[in-house]
Amino acid sequence: MNQKATAAALAIALGTAMTIAAAPASAADTGAQEKCFGVALKGKNDCKAGPGTSCAGSSTKDYQGNAWKSVPAGSCEQTASPKSPTGHGQLAAFKEKA
Repeated sequence: MNQKATAAALAIALGTAMTIAAAPASAADTGAQEKCFGVALKGKNDCKAGPGTSCAGSSTKDYQGNAWKSVPAGSCEQTASPKSPTGHGQLAAFKEKA
């Protein structure tokens, strides 16, 4: 490689590295999680699912309003939940619609 090609390659590599370093990190990139109610399937919740239940895997029906699943932060209220009043997951327990 000649000196011009080496210098150009170095400039491109440096510019790419600076662009990546300057990009904002999203919640998904940082691994941040939030509790999302009403999105877990029967027996697939992450923890407590209301009175009479103990912890993970104790939900008794799909999309149970008082059972939560850990999801990437910021994604809960965009996740489908057919039994939620809004049709999406909720950040707090709710009463399921019929």
